[in-house]
Amino acid sequence: MQERGEHSMKAMQFEVDGPMTWADATDPVAGVGEVIVEVAAAAVNRADLMQRAGKYPAPAGESDVLGLECSGTIVELGEGVTGWAVGDEVCALLAGGGYAERVAVPATQLLPVPEGVSLAHAAALPEAVCTVWSAIRELPEPDAGELALVHGGSGGIGTMAIQLLRALGWRVAATASARHRGLSAGLGAEIVIDYRSEDFVEIVKAATDGRGAGFVLDVIGADYLDRNLDALALDGVLTVIAVQGGTRAEVDLRRLMQRRVTLRAMTLRARPRTGGRGSKAEVVRQVRERVWPRFAADQLRPVIGATVPLAEAGRAHELMGSPEAPGGKLLLVR
Repeated sequence: MQERGEHSMKAMQFEVDGPMTWADATDPVAGVGEVIVEVAAAAVNRADLMQRAGKYPAPAGESDVLGLECSGTIVELGEGVTGWAVGDEVCALLAGGGYAERVAVPATQLLPVPEGVSLAHAAALPEAVCTVWSAIRELPEPDAGELALVHGGSGGIGTMAIQLLRALGWRVAATASARHRGLSAGLGAEIVIDYRSEDFVEIVKAATDGRGAGFVLDVIGADYLDRNLDALALDGVLTVIAVQGGTRAEVDLRRLMQRRVTLRAMTLRARPRTGGRGSKAEVVRQVRERVWPRFAADQLRPVIGATVPLAEAGRAHELMGSPEAPGGKLLLVR
């Protein structure tokens, strides 16, 4: 039997802007309130590519191993854990550590595998669902026919946002590349806008008799700020959850005031584990209560673009960063 602290498992190691290697790593230890999960699958997120490039380091005290979500089986319970048992199949929201054979997870960030979803495919859910829920949970119920605009409609976040907004009663428009138009439409986007060749402001205005979208979920940031504000209806909400198109932009505050716009921005990874509405524990609790039943009701499903062996995660990163990247989530499976 191996002692704690020995190199007793494999994990994906990397150097900034360098290759990744499936190599020996120190076995995780279950702290108070944590469990050890034997990883069946992990999902690739754009944040993983940013971390590998040195632009998105892990929060202090968290694992430097890549991977913000996984699925697997509980193999050990730490002190004080209740409500879970060794052998339970789960998926988990992580601050890091998913690209490994085992990972320590706060029990408050565990979710059961949803009904009708395989153990491997469940790895595609925690980060996307918790991010989307954080962005939309405070929205009022939509008026009849009210439109939401989702940018990046074919990505891991976008595919889940389309489905969840539709389930909550919104009409949905989504931006996507021409080759992913069918994917977004198939998930419930009644309007799919080619972001390379079409003007999303013009199309959204035309689809709403000039009113604009009640909600915009944005992953681009600075490059889209002005146009997102143009696309919003009076009293509309713009929520920014990623900044693929830059971090700095000017905004005329009078314009926001006159349009009664709510401008919000958020991340998930840096939230505290516990401690109130903004904590990961509270987000996960709400997701389990209010979103998870929708999988059993066939309102939501994971969208898997491709599956790659976990030990070949570098190949998945290359695919995500290429023009041939598939829609939906990239899964790393053991």
